[in-house]
Parts: sequence; structure tokens; C-alpha cells
Amino acid sequence: MKNSTIILFLFAAIVIWLCTCDEEEEPQYPTLTRLESLPADAVKITPENDLYPPILHSDEYETPVSLEGPVNTAGAEDSPFFPADRNELYFFFTPDVDVPLEQQVTDSVTGIYVSRLLNNEYQEPARVWLQDPGKLSLDGAEWVEGNDMLFVCAREGYTGLHWFSAEWIDDHWTNWQLADFEESFEVGELHRHGDELYYHSYREGGKGSLDIWKITLNNGVWQNPLNIGAVNTQDDEGWPYITPDGNELWFTRTYLGTPAIYRSRSEEGEWQEAELIVSQFAGEPTLDPAGNLLFVH
Repeated sequence: MKNSTIILFLFAAIVIWLCTCDEEEEPQYPTLTRLESLPADAVKITPENDLYPPILHSDEYETPVSLEGPVNTAGAEDSPFFPADRNELYFFFTPDVDVPLEQQVTDSVTGIYVSRLLNNEYQEPARVWLQDPGKLSLDGAEWVEGNDMLFVCAREGYTGLHWFSAEWIDDHWTNWQLADFEESFEVGELHRHGDELYYHSYREGGKGSLDIWKITLNNGVWQNPLNIGAVNTQDDEGWPYITPDGNELWFTRTYLGTPAIYRSRSEEGEWQEAELIVSQFAGEPTLDPAGNLLFVH
């Protein structure tokens, strides 16, 4: 009796296996990790071998240090963003910046990642998938708040770069679709704060080169591009970040030939002249919930 039971179980398992093989398998996302994707000769820059370390110009902050934890690798981490209401750090990763974009889109590892901050420690980053398995997409320049995301991407079925939106539903990002920005606005990297959206652009009407602009949401439509004259100069200004209280505008400006981080404060609803915070290859600022400054170097 016992042997018969075992035989019946094995037969059932074989039947199930054969039936499963006949079904079409669901496509799966690639499982290549960031570390596995790094070139064999990739070298991680550390403070000890950094020839051009960031220079601090403010007594409000301590000397910049490399972010501890698993976020940084010998590849390229870029576009950091810390949502005000999610204990997460989003960023863009590609294993080799010398690889052309058309190859990055097919390497199955370049894209947006998220690292959760638990007990003041960053956890192992996970890939944020914003396309169906098997379809090509190169995503980056993310903005996140609550259950909403904006990101720019080169995507299968589209020509060039486009802004998309996504929603957080059932513990993952989904419902990605084209964002409704007027093409003439020429929206570059952005930050939304309520019904205002700040972005950088080379569009006409600015002070020269890359400028920071603002559009306002009225009756569900983004409109009225406004040049933020108080912070723009003939140099490049871009990569804006607005603090959750709306009182500070952080951005990147060219200083002595390299990117630097500036901050403008709002007084009675008007942005003031910006002050230099960190210079020498420092850009794309974001602040964590404790007010610490994170940036790309």
C-alpha cells in the first residue's frame, strides 16, 4: 500500500510537469545584478583617490562624504531623488557611461533603482521596472511623491525621449503612460511641488543656455511657462529640487567650469539670489527627511 501511494504520487508529479511544459511561460524580467554587469576593469572612485573632491562653501553642513552602504558601485549612479513621504532613495544606474545609449537600452540592467532607508541604513537597491518584460525601455530622471512618479525614457514604440507617469499600486509601479506636457514647453529634468512644476530647458526667452522654468497646473492643464529670473544667469542652471515646505529651491549651476550646487530661499513668495553650497563636480541635489544633502559627484 505504501509503495502504491509513492508510485501514484510520482505519476501525478510527472503528469503535472508535462502539462506545465506544454503551457506558454510568462515572460520574466532579467535577473542580472548591478555588480554582475560591471566591466572587469571598472574602478570605484573613493575619497582617497579623488583628484577633484567636492568643496563645501556653507557652515550649515559638514564636509561631504561618500554615501555609505550598497548604493554606490564602480558603475555610475546618477539622478538621486528622495521623496518627502517615502523612506526611499531613487537613482539611475548604468554600469559603463562609455557605452552608447542604444546599447544601454538592451543591457537589461541600466535604469532606475530604489534603496529603502531602514534604521538609518540604506538597503540593497532593487530595479524599478517601468516596462513589460521583453520590451525595451531606458528610464531615468525620476521624480516621486506618494503614489505618483514622473520619469523620462526612450521606449519601444516611441521616437526620441518622452516624459511618462506611473502609479504605485499593490506594491509596485504600474499604469505608465505619456505625461501631458505641451511640446513647446521643452520640459527637461524636473521637480513637481503641488500645482507647480520646475524644470530646466534651453527654450527661447531665457537668460541664456540652460535655465530653470516653472509651469502651473490650472484646471488639469500645465500652462504658462515662467522663467525663474532670480536664479538664472548666462551660465547653465538646472536639475531643480524643491524642499517639501516649498521654501527652498536647490539646483545645479556651472561654477569655475564645473557643476556646483546652489540654494535659493523664498521670501514672501519670491525666490531670492542663490548662494553657493558645494562646488567642484557637484550636481543634482536632493535632501533626505533629516535635511542631509545628497548629490552626484
